[in-house]
Amino acid sequence: MRKVLFVEPVIFIYVFASSLTSPLVQQFIYRQLWEEEYNSTFVSNSSISHCEQNESSPAYIKQKVVQEKASVFNMQLDLTGAVPSLIVAFIIVANGDRQGRKRSLVLPSVGTLVANICLAVISYFSLSLSILFVVAFISGLFGSIATFLGGGFAYIADVCQDEKQKTTRIAVVDLIFGIVSGLAGLSSGYILRGIGFTWTFVMASLLHVVNIIYIIFFLEETVDVSEFQHEAPQSGKELLKETFSGVYMLFKTAPYKKTILIIVLLFTFMMYLFTATGGSSLFTLYELDEPLCWDEVYIGYGAAASTSISLTSFFGVYLFSKCLKDIYIVFIGIFSYIGGMVMAAFARTTLLMFLVRVPFLLCFMPVPVLRAMLSKVVLTGEQGAVFACIACLEVVVGTISLSVFNILYAATVAWFSGFSFLLSAGLCLIPLASL
Repeated sequence: MRKVLFVEPVIFIYVFASSLTSPLVQQFIYRQLWEEEYNSTFVSNSSISHCEQNESSPAYIKQKVVQEKASVFNMQLDLTGAVPSLIVAFIIVANGDRQGRKRSLVLPSVGTLVANICLAVISYFSLSLSILFVVAFISGLFGSIATFLGGGFAYIADVCQDEKQKTTRIAVVDLIFGIVSGLAGLSSGYILRGIGFTWTFVMASLLHVVNIIYIIFFLEETVDVSEFQHEAPQSGKELLKETFSGVYMLFKTAPYKKTILIIVLLFTFMMYLFTATGGSSLFTLYELDEPLCWDEVYIGYGAAASTSISLTSFFGVYLFSKCLKDIYIVFIGIFSYIGGMVMAAFARTTLLMFLVRVPFLLCFMPVPVLRAMLSKVVLTGEQGAVFACIACLEVVVGTISLSVFNILYAATVAWFSGFSFLLSAGLCLIPLASL
């Protein structure tokens, strides 16, 4: 059977299925905690969520308690899956230079499949939310989306012929990520209303099954693993030693200037990821709270509005790369993010919350450009090592960011729910300074 070198369909399906269930998990947790707090069934109508706006009402106080509990619960859940996924991401992606890229794609897909099946069972039988911690840990043992994207970007770096093609194709993946997550977000509310939590998780599971079949039987491997098959099998200790030595040699053997450049780029990537991930992760809770009081359909509309951000960011990278250096494209993207976050902090109406996406139009540009800049700095045989570093940073920074911003949001939601957005915008001064 003739195989193909197109990894984009794999990324499309994985991102769609993950983005379909991600807001649903948050809403499922929110509703379960609400029912525990009120000792009654959660009710949602066609226009607003179960949301009390009268500050003197006892229901308003309980609503704030649910917001805080949901925020802390999400933070604890993220931490549970982060530790195992960090180890797996580092080992699997870094060893992709020797053992191939496909296992970086298969393992996270299998882990997410297992997680979705468990979520369907939990939803159907109304099991305890504490089981989600076990699900998160088991899913983390298979790697996370960082492992998947680390392998995907390394795969793309392998097949690209020149640097401009590499920047554009990496930007295409981020475009797919944005568009597909937007479409999934738009449809998630309607799907949830139509078939409920259980069958939505089942549908996502079937998508992951299709993805696994495509990866195993139709996707071509970019690394010639036959070169290493004649070597003696390695023990777990030897494999770990080789993994860490590969990343270590990436910095040790490089010239001083190159080493400094890699460190500065990784730091810039880390800090922007910290601010962007933490700030944007609070949108669902912010929109569920008063005075917006969005329901699942409006939350879907908001997620879909992010599709335009992905499109404009992609075209921004494509056009600016023809006339500007990469570093200036990153500058523009960071300023775009700052403008959107400041506006979001003071968005008190539905219209204004949708208009927040306007200053955000170019905020996705820094991530693919910084990835491409790092990929251009290293040699062909070092792609796995550098993307392993990126994958680990995404897990560590993403988890810490989600934890910090969820705790901060829980502590400040009662007096000013937009404070976390302002802090996120202010922290962007750090990656700006490093650049």
